[in-house]
Amino acid sequence: MAKSNLLKTADVTFLDLIGNGKKYRVPAFQRDYAWEEEQWEDLWNDITELHATPGTFHYMGALVLEASSDREFQIIDGQQRVATLSLLALAVIQRLRTLPGDDATRQANQDRATQLRNRFIGEKDPASLQESSKLFLNDTDDGFYQDYLVQLRTPQNPRALPKSNRLLWDCSAWFLKRITEQGLEGEALARLLSDTVARQLLFIQITVEDDLSAYTVFETLNARGLELSSTDLLKNYLFSRIKTPTDLTALQRRWRQLIAIVKHERFPEFLRYHLLCRYPQVRKQRLFKTVRDEVKSAADVFMLMDALEARADLFAALDDATHEYWIDRPSARPHVRDLTLFGVRQHTPLVFAAWERLSPDDFVRVLKLLCVLSFRYTVIGGFNTNELEPAYHAAAKGLLDGRISTPTGVFEALRGIHVDDERFVHDFALKDIDTHGRRKKLVKYVLCQLEADASGVPRNWETDPATIEHVLPENPAATWDDAFPPERQKDFTYRLGNLLLLEASINRACHNAEFSQKLPLYAGSAYAMAQALAASGQADWTPVAVNGRQERLAQRAAHVWRVDFA
Repeated sequence: MAKSNLLKTADVTFLDLIGNGKKYRVPAFQRDYAWEEEQWEDLWNDITELHATPGTFHYMGALVLEASSDREFQIIDGQQRVATLSLLALAVIQRLRTLPGDDATRQANQDRATQLRNRFIGEKDPASLQESSKLFLNDTDDGFYQDYLVQLRTPQNPRALPKSNRLLWDCSAWFLKRITEQGLEGEALARLLSDTVARQLLFIQITVEDDLSAYTVFETLNARGLELSSTDLLKNYLFSRIKTPTDLTALQRRWRQLIAIVKHERFPEFLRYHLLCRYPQVRKQRLFKTVRDEVKSAADVFMLMDALEARADLFAALDDATHEYWIDRPSARPHVRDLTLFGVRQHTPLVFAAWERLSPDDFVRVLKLLCVLSFRYTVIGGFNTNELEPAYHAAAKGLLDGRISTPTGVFEALRGIHVDDERFVHDFALKDIDTHGRRKKLVKYVLCQLEADASGVPRNWETDPATIEHVLPENPAATWDDAFPPERQKDFTYRLGNLLLLEASINRACHNAEFSQKLPLYAGSAYAMAQALAASGQADWTPVAVNGRQERLAQRAAHVWRVDFA
């Protein structure tokens, strides 16, 4: 029978969360405690503001829990916040225990500390007299949390602690210092925890019944911009398939090495592109289900790790043309650099397959093909990128299955996403690209490619000293208003036909000068397209002139960005 309630949501206070005998466990292999002073200070500022305004509330965001029973839960997301609030509670308790005063005052504060400990941290075991806990952290942090922080013990050498343990200790000490500086004592200090923290901090509690529901919630919340980590849930699932200590140790070692290469935040993307070599469609929202269907045993886990490790370095190198991976294939670097500039990634499964099945020279030819396809389709055409992943999957699978064995065969598989010359020339002739921020590099890339074709002199957009000249200036003087009425100037400023490369000194001299004054300066440039404009006989610069020049550039662009196989 299907489960009727896959998830439950509720607004809860920290007191609702931590009271009533409930226990919370961070899954054993979820990431370590990582909050630092910036996050502690933000939380403390929120709490002090709430303390000054009773009756107000502050939302702490979503807390995703998986129910093990009606009183035991795994924290799928939110462990950093819950752990930090527990450390704050321990700091309040420690301060109450050490406050000076007469016997009656000290006894009252001891009683307050005991009640707050029972409510927020855990009760003392009557047999061992050790303090129990409502919160259990991951494998790396729980021992230190239980043995030192919960017991209010000081480690002998805090500097020698592992990083996450040291952060836990530093957090506890940081809050103790802030509480002391606040000057609250006795009842007022106890109310900071029992009222302000316990009742004015609100969570959106999302309780799920199984790991698949948890992953669905993760992806839904990620789409709304919350900082959740689906890597943690994927990792937890893989580790849950391992039953023996030796296998667990081996997987821990290999996982650390893998994440050091592909990075924690990019692991789901890497995994999805790996799976797209085999499946035509792996939606982000279905990634966890795909993994769960594929990986059911320890053998399956290690088989997946073998495959991921084989592709990890290449995945990392695809974002870095200077990566040591390209030492043996330096001709690949310009294409890797350009694809990174375009901001496209859908081709990744095909790159995996081409690396594994083609010769080094043919691999580079495929990279060059991808640059042309991406420039025509995405950069200039701006077409729907949803069409790309199925096409790249088909080409990748063809290579891996042996049905495709040459770059020509790859192109034939991708012909459906190749923008033909007629459409490309039309789109290029109308294109404008803002020259600010990251897009300025893109404009320089385009102009360098066109300039190299016009002059026969190679131009590297990353190292060439040229600056971008706007023939119609970005902030034109009033003398330009006749040719370009003010209400139309913004329509032409960033048109590719209005842009060219110039030496910095000549560009400064041009500034807001009139077109007739710029022409002699263009003639003195070493850049062929500037010289060509000066020698063109163009008497004035108008919308018609911009359109005409851009149409000519579009014809040249069709020659520059051309595949070898069409």
